[in-house]
Amino acid sequence: MSSAAEQEAVSGEPAAEGGRRAAVNGVRRAVPPPAVPAWPGTPVPLGARYRTGPDGVTGTNFALWAGGAEAVELCLFDEPGDGGGESRVRLTELTHEIWHGFVPGVLPGRRYGYRVHGRWDPWTGARWNPAKLLLDPYARAVDGEFRLPPEVYGHVRDWPEQQVADTVRDDRDSAPHVPKGVVVHDDDDWADDHRPKTPWADSVIYELHVRGFTKLHPAVPEQLRGTYAGLAHPAAVEHLVKLGVTAVELLPVHQFAHEDHLLKRGLRNHWGYNSVGYFAPHSGYAASGTRGEQVGEFKRMVRALHAAGIEVILDVVYNHTAEAGELGPMLSLKGIDNRGYYRLQSDARRYADYTGCGNTLHVVQPHVLRLITDSLRYWVTEMGVDGFRFDLAAALARSMHDVDMLSPFLAVIAQDPVLRRVKLIAEPWDVGSGGYQVGAFPPLWTEWNDRYRGAVRDFWRHALPDVREMGYRLSGSSDLYAWGGRRPYASVNFITAHDGFTLRDLVSYERKHNEANGEGNRDGTDDNRAWNCGAEGETGDAAVRALRRRQLRNLLTTLLLSTGVPMLVAGDEMGRTQRGNNNAYCQDNEISWLDWSLLEDPGWRALFELTSRLTELRQRHPVLRRRAFFSGRARSAHGLRDLAWFTAGGTEMTEGDWYAPTATLGMYLSGRDIPGRDERGAPILDDSFLAVLHAGERPVEFVLPGPPWAGQYEVVVDTSREEQAEAPGGVHPAGAAITVPERAVLLLKALG
Repeated sequence: MSSAAEQEAVSGEPAAEGGRRAAVNGVRRAVPPPAVPAWPGTPVPLGARYRTGPDGVTGTNFALWAGGAEAVELCLFDEPGDGGGESRVRLTELTHEIWHGFVPGVLPGRRYGYRVHGRWDPWTGARWNPAKLLLDPYARAVDGEFRLPPEVYGHVRDWPEQQVADTVRDDRDSAPHVPKGVVVHDDDDWADDHRPKTPWADSVIYELHVRGFTKLHPAVPEQLRGTYAGLAHPAAVEHLVKLGVTAVELLPVHQFAHEDHLLKRGLRNHWGYNSVGYFAPHSGYAASGTRGEQVGEFKRMVRALHAAGIEVILDVVYNHTAEAGELGPMLSLKGIDNRGYYRLQSDARRYADYTGCGNTLHVVQPHVLRLITDSLRYWVTEMGVDGFRFDLAAALARSMHDVDMLSPFLAVIAQDPVLRRVKLIAEPWDVGSGGYQVGAFPPLWTEWNDRYRGAVRDFWRHALPDVREMGYRLSGSSDLYAWGGRRPYASVNFITAHDGFTLRDLVSYERKHNEANGEGNRDGTDDNRAWNCGAEGETGDAAVRALRRRQLRNLLTTLLLSTGVPMLVAGDEMGRTQRGNNNAYCQDNEISWLDWSLLEDPGWRALFELTSRLTELRQRHPVLRRRAFFSGRARSAHGLRDLAWFTAGGTEMTEGDWYAPTATLGMYLSGRDIPGRDERGAPILDDSFLAVLHAGERPVEFVLPGPPWAGQYEVVVDTSREEQAEAPGGVHPAGAAITVPERAVLLLKALG
């Protein structure tokens, strides 16, 4: 049976390529939309660009790469008040596989999409279907939201024989059911913007969700909550400034779609790791409108954050798209050139999946690489952002199959005059074979260091067999990054991230509680490395609650005293909980939104104030944010070693001490032996500090090292105390044995 005949059986209507239908002599026939003429235009730039054409005529140039297509139709949509009708423009100009044309009179705000013609042959990876309206990969604004009725699938989604459903073409028109691209006019030169350009070593990153951060903020006007404008509001910016962070890392803001299985359960994709438009700010986060207004709103947010000295880093998802595998919807790339955009298996019906999301972009292909790098440059040069965190970056670094640190993607980034100057953060793994690449990315890149996360969690739940791993992580992870000219700030140190427990949940739950996700609590990791302090979940036990808050102080203090770049997660500084959900990707509700009322609780307010004090301490003392790895040697004959480790007995650690079970570790940081010079060429000098970390369940006596390390020590931070004073424990002579309370961090400044 032909696909047209099959579709007739499914839909009850004759197959057509998306046209309207009219009754002629009682027979329904497809009526093509009106055609609009196009001038030749130009193949560059790709996307829709409003400009002045020949003879001073204004209009929009459209250009689409569709390498294997037989024909491309541009579809223009009227305003709903004008009937919302569709007009089609056949793009007849083809230059280097780019279909293009200039359409006079098309102004900013006009909605559009594409229909791409070609063969339907899934067995060879060809999936062209002109009945499906496709989003321009270069669309800079998107109007509408992706819902997933059967009409938006290129195949018959509900075909009774699911094992072959992807081979049966669905000829129903998807245009009424999908968002449209929007023509945007951009004449912004950013002349009034001043990028903070914070050095990596001075950075403190704050991972947040645009919607979740302000959705419940009482000082943000209700109509702005959960939007770019809400994040730009003075009340939101004030919190970031008080906290002392230097950059926000925004969970995905590229236009994304919700997965079908979530919509069927009444849920939504909250995190946004399901991109479908790499140039468009997600329209659901806009307060001002979705006909291009979201672009200006995003830019104003960036300007407001820059004015406060805060950089903007985007979490970007170029490894896969929302079109999933062969049974996924047809929204954009799949219908433009499936074989050209996606990695396919030897059985070309199937997709190579290194992401766990159904598909993987074929980054080795020049046009795919161009799509990604054009997108990155656009967000830097035209949207003002300062860097990127690449989700599952190992998938982008694969050549044909294996991860390759000389891959085209990494090579292009390294030589690009725009991109090599911004902050580049890799999530250095994917789900494919050989995908774990922590420590392997080349210079210019920093990495999420999950070995830091594991070591710190295990230390504070007293689960490390010895302190070797902890020593490496506290001092910058030289075992991972001291090669090829990399620096300590190649390590982005984190204890929590969006994926997993919040910090409060890490000390309140040992098991995940993801029942609200509707997946039988099967989703989310079981490797939480968490300790609930004696009770699972919320409890009225005052002793357990006090211990949990102390553990939070220990974790935050450890993070902000460690060498490398610390990353905080929004709300951890004030005790945010997700009620034990460690995979809240589909919880667009109070489970994920920040509860700002926590700051009214004196205990949680004290945690926020401690975090702010620690970020300020870090900013004031260069010894806590080193630009070079420790050498273990003195820089001068009269100096001290830049780093020394001590046992509780006050003696320097020996080889055997590193292998012995212990819950106590002393780390001495010399401020007189910091390598490098300041901006005027003078030596960098600072105070010296002794950090004592004790994870044991009983207090320990710690002997303070004597000369030449110090004559006296002043306690600067004591996490056993709920409230933190400037000198909470006074001054102690060198050689004295001080009591370190159970499960606590002491930071002492060396004197004399």
